Amino acid sequence: YTTLFRSTTLGMPWEAQYGYAQAVKVGDTVYLSGQVSHDDRANVLGVGDMEVQMRAAYANIGKVLARYGATIDNLVEETLYVRDMDAAFQARVKMKDEVFAGNPVVASTVVQIERLAFPELLVEIRCVAKL
Repeated sequence: YTTLFRSTTLGMPWEAQYGYAQAVKVGDTVYLSGQVSHDDRANVLGVGDMEVQMRAAYANIGKVLARYGATIDNLVEETLYVRDMDAAFQARVKMKDEVFAGNPVVASTVVQIERLAFPELLVEIRCVAKL
């Protein structure tokens, strides 16, 4: 099992505080923890703007996948946890071709929730990728 298992980090302070990896690879499957809107210094981006936050979360998904030699095209499943369903649906529809390079074939679930880890966050995206 250990030879097939590999995890990754983005160096965010909350990784050690909470105790988790940004992603774990088991065999040819990568399980990504929920990705949110932050820069490389752990600053929340796009406060109050669903589209900006969603773009940043997908950008962070891309960074994590790159650690495994993968891209967004390797995604097979995503779950979006959102604080505003209407804004999230509108943003996701607007950027689907851009994020998924015209091939948005991914199992997707969107769930509206009351709150995320930080009060400024509007969206968190959890994914599974196949290599």
